[in-house]
Amino acid sequence: MASTYNTFNLHTTPEKFYIEACDDGAGDVLAVDRVSTEMTLTVRKDVPPSAVTRPMCGIMGTMRLVAGMYLIVITKKKKVGDLLGHAVWKATDFDIISYKKTVLHLTDTQMQDNKAFLSMINSVLNTDGFYFATDYDLTHTLQRLANTSPEFQEMTLLERADQRFVWNGHLLRDFMAQPEVIVAMKSCCINGKIFDWNIISRRSCFRAGVRYYVRGIDSEGHAANFVETEQIVQYNGAKASFVQTRGSIPFYWSQRPNLKYKPKPQISKSGNHLDGFQRHFDSQIITYGKQVILNLVNQKGSEKPLEQAFAKMVDSLGNGMIKYVAFDFHKECSRMRWHRLQILVDMVAEMQNEFGYFLVDSDGTVQLQQDGTFRSNCMDCLDRTNVIQSLLARRSLQSQLARMGVLHVGQRIEEQADFEKIYKNAWADNANACAKQYAGTGALKTDFTRTGKRTQWGLLMDGWNSMIRYYKNNFSDGFRQDSIDLFLGNYAVEEADMNTPLHEPKDWKFLTRSWFSYFPGDTWTETLAYVLFWGSASVVTAGVILFNGRDFVDAPKLVQKEKMD
Repeated sequence: MASTYNTFNLHTTPEKFYIEACDDGAGDVLAVDRVSTEMTLTVRKDVPPSAVTRPMCGIMGTMRLVAGMYLIVITKKKKVGDLLGHAVWKATDFDIISYKKTVLHLTDTQMQDNKAFLSMINSVLNTDGFYFATDYDLTHTLQRLANTSPEFQEMTLLERADQRFVWNGHLLRDFMAQPEVIVAMKSCCINGKIFDWNIISRRSCFRAGVRYYVRGIDSEGHAANFVETEQIVQYNGAKASFVQTRGSIPFYWSQRPNLKYKPKPQISKSGNHLDGFQRHFDSQIITYGKQVILNLVNQKGSEKPLEQAFAKMVDSLGNGMIKYVAFDFHKECSRMRWHRLQILVDMVAEMQNEFGYFLVDSDGTVQLQQDGTFRSNCMDCLDRTNVIQSLLARRSLQSQLARMGVLHVGQRIEEQADFEKIYKNAWADNANACAKQYAGTGALKTDFTRTGKRTQWGLLMDGWNSMIRYYKNNFSDGFRQDSIDLFLGNYAVEEADMNTPLHEPKDWKFLTRSWFSYFPGDTWTETLAYVLFWGSASVVTAGVILFNGRDFVDAPKLVQKEKMD
């Protein structure tokens, strides 16, 4: 594999950026011309003494905006732990540096647009979840890495990375990949035996976006909010892994915000649902093997048509590698009956035993392969999904730790109080990270994940998070969606662009948002007239706004229309 480095210096002159590798024995310097954008390899002695020098931790890539090219670098990192002996880092701070020395060549409108685009890039960079390792491939599961060729091992990390999880792929030119993942790494002890236990959630950058603006699948079969979660345990040189996936219901549907608390989902009346559905599961089977679908949506109300359509498409596909299990989470667990989740765990236990998990012994010999995965979903693939995934992962871990000799015969993980606390908190943190990226807040129902039961405080926190979600989904998610599309290259900015989509004319309905002033009259009749007039005006205004709710939410401006349908 090609050489990788851990520390860098950025030397800046008016003409060039010089990126110097500072590890022991390193002599490489990458020179970036700030005018032509050409990149060349050189050596330390070619860096001018007049260059301004600063340390940095890595490179995210480059981005073209209205003002020209920008270099995006990692300025701070935090070590989160070691995975199989390899250091894993979290990128915590970034800088966006212009190739141009001035923006005076731009008009006022262009400068405002450029400022808006920079704000979008910063919005994505400040979303918690960029992790990297310089000598380990975080984008692949243990099982995939164990089944590779010698040629694969010789590739650079960028060349061999699973592109689904390379979130800075659009920014890359000759730079290293930066996956967006969620990592929990713990050193644990049961029966005096110390083992490493990790959760890695890899969020796909295909059909990426925010909660209400990206649902279902695209024409290639990529599902919204698709996340691959791998639980890894290592003890005495042996390694085991259990993989699950989550993703939006895989056909064409939408749920655009319209100021209502819960917009009604709409199944598209156009498009070949079964074709996209088959594309999705063909790729899932190739990558993961057998598929057990756990559909956790409500089987009544507005979610019912989605559940029915999902079941019907599985039947129409007639693929023996796919099994469908519907479980109405809210109905089964209503009135705080959370113990009923065991019904689902017991229902799929035989299937879980059948496809097992991946296991390598201390000699490096593969003992077991995982032959299938659970693909879980609810509406958002967040709260209900995470609860179920944590229960299935615990069941797999029980078997793994027993086989490795950490647990004694008859011992249960639930009985190990110290580890159980670590386990539940890590899965709750995983839920929060996934939810913040897609819905804008922490997850709901994490009190159950952390404690094993629902609490009054948990219900209050769920209500608070639901209110924040409502506000963000209606009044700030358009900006967040634009930020993601810009970062991933779904929208490309032209340098010195005079007509960006950021400026949209408003129609007559927006006059209803004007502020009215109230002036009390000198007599009670005048005051009553004022109250009746402004009261009527308020009712009419509220009615117009609610009737035209979609026009008043913060909608994306950069994405292509077909992505929104």
